[in-house]
Amino acid sequence: MANSIQRRRFLLGSAALASAGLSARMASAQQPPPPIPVPQIDRLTIKVLVDSSYDTPRTTPSPWVKVKRAGLAAAGDFRKTLHNEWGLALALQSQAGGQTRDLMLDFAYTVDALTNNIAIMGVDPSRAQAFILSHGHYDHFGGLIPFIQQNRAKLPTPLTLYAGGEDNFCRRVNAGGAPGQFAEFGVLDRRELEALKVRVVLCPTPTVIADQAFTTGVIERNSFERVLPNTFVDYAMKDGLGCDIPAAAAKAEGKPVPDQHLNEHATCFHLKDRGLIVISSCGHAGIVNSTRQAMKVSGIDKVHAIVGGFHLFPADDAYLKQTVVELGKINPDVLIPMHCSGPGLMTALRNMMPEQVVPSTTGTEFTFGA
Repeated sequence: MANSIQRRRFLLGSAALASAGLSARMASAQQPPPPIPVPQIDRLTIKVLVDSSYDTPRTTPSPWVKVKRAGLAAAGDFRKTLHNEWGLALALQSQAGGQTRDLMLDFAYTVDALTNNIAIMGVDPSRAQAFILSHGHYDHFGGLIPFIQQNRAKLPTPLTLYAGGEDNFCRRVNAGGAPGQFAEFGVLDRRELEALKVRVVLCPTPTVIADQAFTTGVIERNSFERVLPNTFVDYAMKDGLGCDIPAAAAKAEGKPVPDQHLNEHATCFHLKDRGLIVISSCGHAGIVNSTRQAMKVSGIDKVHAIVGGFHLFPADDAYLKQTVVELGKINPDVLIPMHCSGPGLMTALRNMMPEQVVPSTTGTEFTFGA
């Protein structure tokens, strides 16, 4: 009888331990992953190699960032000027202690504008230690392949391209004039990258780059923001081109569907004593979502600057106002809209956050932490 009771107690205790272990594992599975240890830098310079316009050298003074504007024409040749086009390309130089890192983020629509402006702004392609692609739109990767082809001998081997995920390689199309008609908007060919000895690293999760930058990984969509109208995406793989996302392809049923930019990511830095610098490039997932994702994955609540394309040119006034209200809650020291942000956003920011907003055009150089 005593042995029976002891055995029963043992079994009950084992069951309780197993249940507790299962509960702990379930709780652990439901917990978000802890923030990654992000590097800290002392200084960051962002050179706007290509954007949609060039403006006068007048700038808005800011106590937080030094602003310099390149002249419209090349030194010694007034016939050669900065080129503007729809798209974005940035040169990033960070410094931590005695270590400097040079990265290129996005590559404009055409290589002609990219290489022309690199020469005028005095950027040395051979210094680039890694490339980053924010998302799979042609106006951000159009100059990439020809730029590497022209400069391969100067660039490191192997050269690494950090892309947000498989979605970056999907074929994009624009809606045509009639229902069901689409116009091509390009696809990044990974075979060309391989031929150029470019190592592709997909970053669906937060990733540290060159010891000084980090990416957000896939951006959670948990604010009021939505992906505003842009391209359609084809999830099928055709003739070796395209992306391999079976679940999305099955849902699309072989047809182009509105683009949600599943693997868009932002590039970020942690500036010593000042906080995060978040570079959204285009921000289709929402500039508020993008910034909050950077805060979440880094565990850092203070945002020093939000920079890049905010993709708000299609937004109506109510949406713009709500965006600025939410940005106000984050309370960055500096806001620098570029590219697809739109004039409506600049008006709203000047009305509601005038002390934080700093204008930008092609040829601008921003230095943080100087």
